[in-house]
Amino acid sequence: MKVFGVVLFLLLGLGFSKETGFTQEDRERLIRLETTLKVFMEQVDRRFGELRNDINKRFEELREDMNKRFELMDKRFEQLYTFLWIITGIFTTLTVSVIAFAWWDRKTIIRKTKEETFEDMERELKPEKFKKLLNVLREKAKTDRELETILKKYGLL
Repeated sequence: MKVFGVVLFLLLGLGFSKETGFTQEDRERLIRLETTLKVFMEQVDRRFGELRNDINKRFEELREDMNKRFELMDKRFEQLYTFLWIITGIFTTLTVSVIAFAWWDRKTIIRKTKEETFEDMERELKPEKFKKLLNVLREKAKTDRELETILKKYGLL
């Protein structure tokens, strides 16, 4: 900026000078001014080149940093996805186990209850009453096919 001010001042000074000719001193002054201007332009060009290289370098670093961050995010999402599959597997296993246990337990309890009921009936019924009851059921089985099938199944007919 200072150089442009100096150039402007010199040009204005030349315009208002009282001499009408172009002197050797003016010529030397213009040569120095041209040299200074050339050096200034080279410095400006060099500085702009450095700035451009610096900006390109920063953009490249930013691009690399962003790529690394995206890779980390991808890995994190993959870990979360794997974790969700593990949780789903555990939940499914627990659900199947609980249903299987409930089914097994119910089957076991029904069988045990049936056995206890027959044992109670045998204890409470005196042998002669039990024989009478069995005879009544056999008589009924002669007319009732379903009862006949049941008694045969349990070896009472």
